[in-house]
Amino acid sequence: MALKGGSFLTEQGNPKDIFINEEFTEEQKMIGEMVRDFCVQEIQEPLKKNGYELEASKHQAEIVALLEKSAELGLCGVAIAEEHGGIDLDFNTGLIFSEMISQGFSFATTIGAHTSIGSLPIVYYGNEAQKAKYLPGVASAKLKASYCLTEPTAGSDANSGKTKCVLNEAGTHYIMNGQKMWITNGGFADIFIVFAKIDDDEKLTAFIVEKEFGGITLGAEEKKLGIKGSSTVQVFFENTPIPVENLLGERQGGFAMALNILNTGRIKLAAGTNGGGKFAITQAIEYAKERKQFDTAIVEFGAMQHKLGEMASRVFCVDAGVWRVGRNIDLKTEEFAAAGKSKQEAKLEAIREYAIECAILKVKGSENIDYVIDETLQIFGGMGYSAETGIEMGYRDARITRIYEGTNEINRMLSVAELTKRALKTKEIDLMGEAKNVQSRVVKAIFSGSKSGADEEARIVQAIKDVFMFISGAAGKKLGKKMVDEQEIVMNLADLLADAFICDSAYLKIRKLESTAGVDKEKLGVQHKMLQVYLYEALERSRKAALDAIASYATGTEKKLAKFVVGKLLKSYDINAKELRRDVVAYMVKENGYAF
Repeated sequence: MALKGGSFLTEQGNPKDIFINEEFTEEQKMIGEMVRDFCVQEIQEPLKKNGYELEASKHQAEIVALLEKSAELGLCGVAIAEEHGGIDLDFNTGLIFSEMISQGFSFATTIGAHTSIGSLPIVYYGNEAQKAKYLPGVASAKLKASYCLTEPTAGSDANSGKTKCVLNEAGTHYIMNGQKMWITNGGFADIFIVFAKIDDDEKLTAFIVEKEFGGITLGAEEKKLGIKGSSTVQVFFENTPIPVENLLGERQGGFAMALNILNTGRIKLAAGTNGGGKFAITQAIEYAKERKQFDTAIVEFGAMQHKLGEMASRVFCVDAGVWRVGRNIDLKTEEFAAAGKSKQEAKLEAIREYAIECAILKVKGSENIDYVIDETLQIFGGMGYSAETGIEMGYRDARITRIYEGTNEINRMLSVAELTKRALKTKEIDLMGEAKNVQSRVVKAIFSGSKSGADEEARIVQAIKDVFMFISGAAGKKLGKKMVDEQEIVMNLADLLADAFICDSAYLKIRKLESTAGVDKEKLGVQHKMLQVYLYEALERSRKAALDAIASYATGTEKKLAKFVVGKLLKSYDINAKELRRDVVAYMVKENGYAF
């Protein structure tokens, strides 16, 4: 049974209840291999031949052809029901697709927009007539899909958009006027999911808009830092007539729809960044084995091993969180369906249930890939800076991940705000009750010694949770409603919350592997070392986040007491992180890449 979303903070997870990628079925593995092979054969190998040049402004026909070819393998219908031409993968298997398609470089953005934000609103909110009309075309890529939310004056504050619709005198069509920007697939899309306000409505409404409706013009392809192989244009609507039957969902339900679709996109993005990270680490290992300096392969140098070991540890631990949540969404979907909800309502509720975790995974995944690709380029040295290897392309492509699907700043604040709402308003999470137990654990921490081993790892995971609860409670009591304006403190809390979840997920994964029959003991030992490295680093990050927050709200005796509590809870972790990283790298060298 899956824990409620956000309750990882207050409830002890059971290792038996979490899903780990070692449990993939043969069918799931085959799907992953099929997607990876498609990326290698249709994207990677051709791109190597032409110097990694694939730009939407020059190669639109090739990009469209790739999308259509992927559809022949069923890849454009991963979330679409079989009766509408799709293959209807469960959520966790869909994440395998997201992870593996990342090896298709910027094409991952193209097909991701098509299969996710461009069509999921119809999958989840469309009526039967809308599904029957549009989804078969999306699944076959005969209809290319796009998503229009952002405007020049409406980014993170999406509901402030100025695109308007009015009903014509005959009552048959809405007439749309407005401008959308940063529209992925916009240069070749046949259908657009467009968010606009009807008359003087307070909230957005969603519409399915066909290019053939008329009144639609496109801007030039944007000149971007990265993802150059993804079409990105502005879309202008001038008296565009939209049949009333193309209103999607409920009137003024568009904003809630956009948020739910973003939750889906956030965890898919995390899976994709992990896939990109694993790919980059493997490239770095292979190069470091071959590249010699001073008659020694550079992989033998400690400085390189530090980088590689740290890269692997971060990806491994975030990966544990992705598959945990992906499976939880499937389990909650089943639970809600058994309670009488329709299949689409059940899935929407399940995704909404884990909004906190999805936001966390988006932040950690995107920051991981930026770190990993930066260090990969550094390992490649001058060759990494050259377009010849494709590493510089990956470096540029990765940067967008911290911006789209909601900026990392927005997602950090969202994770804390959503947790607070569930604790104080809906009472779904007993945060206050659990916070009262922190005091007793502080007293215990004062009189307990520090030691290595499984108990110590559990202590660290709980300590980060406790520090979050202690500071959120103290700061909330001190600042009250003003807390929402203290974004720096909220960001500190978000970092604590994120590491609490990732540490918890990786810890539970290791405990589950330890009790699994037939597990590869050598591999498990290396995985355990990656957990230890991550805990070691998380302790330091958490200590800084906690002290920064304390300095922002507390003074005098209150400040001294708070620092004392943090110091006792976040005691040092007595391990040799250097040797652990070296052991991780030695295993990856033997396996010729990331092998977890």
